[in-house]
Amino acid sequence: MPSDRPTLPPVRLRPEAELARAALAAPVLARAVRLARWAGPETRVGTDGELVDAQLGAAAEALGLADEEDGEACASGAWRVAVDTGLVEVRGPGDGGTGTVIAGDALPLVTGGAPRDVLALWLEGLETVFADAAAPVVDSSGAPEVPAAAGGGAGPGALDRNTAAEAELLDEVLANLYALTAAEGGPGDGPVPLPALAASVIVPDGMTEPTDDVLQQVSRAMMRLDDQFRILEPTGLVEYRPVDEALMAEEAPDEPSPADLDEDDVARYGMVRLTPLGLYGVRSRLLEAGVAAPAVGELAGRGADELLGAVGAFPPAAARAETERWLAGREPVAAARELLAAARGADTGSPLRRLHCQQALSLVGPGAEPAVREVLDDPELGGLARVWLAERGAADVPPPSEAMVFWLAVDTIAAQLDADGDLEELQDLVEGLTGGHGGFFDEVWRVEHPSTPEVLEALGRLHRDKRIAKDARKAAFRARSRAGS
Repeated sequence: MPSDRPTLPPVRLRPEAELARAALAAPVLARAVRLARWAGPETRVGTDGELVDAQLGAAAEALGLADEEDGEACASGAWRVAVDTGLVEVRGPGDGGTGTVIAGDALPLVTGGAPRDVLALWLEGLETVFADAAAPVVDSSGAPEVPAAAGGGAGPGALDRNTAAEAELLDEVLANLYALTAAEGGPGDGPVPLPALAASVIVPDGMTEPTDDVLQQVSRAMMRLDDQFRILEPTGLVEYRPVDEALMAEEAPDEPSPADLDEDDVARYGMVRLTPLGLYGVRSRLLEAGVAAPAVGELAGRGADELLGAVGAFPPAAARAETERWLAGREPVAAARELLAAARGADTGSPLRRLHCQQALSLVGPGAEPAVREVLDDPELGGLARVWLAERGAADVPPPSEAMVFWLAVDTIAAQLDADGDLEELQDLVEGLTGGHGGFFDEVWRVEHPSTPEVLEALGRLHRDKRIAKDARKAAFRARSRAGS
């Protein structure tokens, strides 16, 4: 597969207005906004902008958390989000080493900003909470603890190193959760078991039977992720069902390992779901890190060349949805002409572009016919055009030449090879195309198509009839020799 294809499936994001409403309703941002409106000239903060201890009780009361055991801690965390997002601005410090606060420039955006402004605030708040979640656990000696997979260690700078390692591990877990959520055939909007997520970053690729040491690492990672998802849930990033505390109790020594869970018990080990807002948030982090993370609809305003070049790497349902978005609002004949022009070419990606062009034309409908008829004599598009017209029962479709039939067969197989489709379906296609012409291999090696040698070599590997596979390999040799002459 070409290296420039995205490694993550395209996601379907909710409208920004809907996501902004979810961001404002998330406890972390809602509390930060409430504290920003509560703060006044008498509010005192320390040198780092944190609320002084004497103010924490009043802040917790403003949030309706005065009677909660962790009310002051929640108020302190919400205040840090308010400071980091610019909802409040710290002034000072003045006499006594304390400062005061005023409303920040970001506060009016809560009610007067565009949805994208609100989402930017939420993302900044998420960064603050993410840093808390990724902070290493410190043991009784003051040394940082960190899962082995994240690279523990002590000594000078260990805390900084482990903080970075924890953040990297949590980002990897969220990226895996994102990929599972976006994948066709994945859990979609459903929750993912915490043991599966932990295993996805701990168990080495290719290990079918994890060792006892690896299973212990998975269990430790699960417990760390349990803490982290509890911290992240109030941001609205995830919905989380925590690990059953009875599983961690000393009186429950006979609980099965995560690897032995049955379907009824798996939820006791934690279940996590990425929310629509979380999908947006993780994608934003991935994009900032330089990861290709496509979203359905982002190609709607681009050219047909970009559309056909991108959807070749998309799963079928996402490719169709992206193409429908691209076609919406475009005049059928103009859209068809642009698609056909983008499908031309002799580069390695051109067969797959033509395949997706044909699929896109099927979505255009009958209105594409004038543009399709314009390319009937085109050596690269004429076969595609005849197939499209025949499928719609069009009249007066000229029969293809034998050379065009063979060229189209090579192009079709080349596209399917590049699409990395189902092996059995590909074998059926290969056998159907080769079986329809008695002298197929006597003629096809002469086809002036850049993929002819590769296609014939693939036929030699894929055809289930050994005699025909041998004929394909002979034809491939002749095509290679011809190309080199």
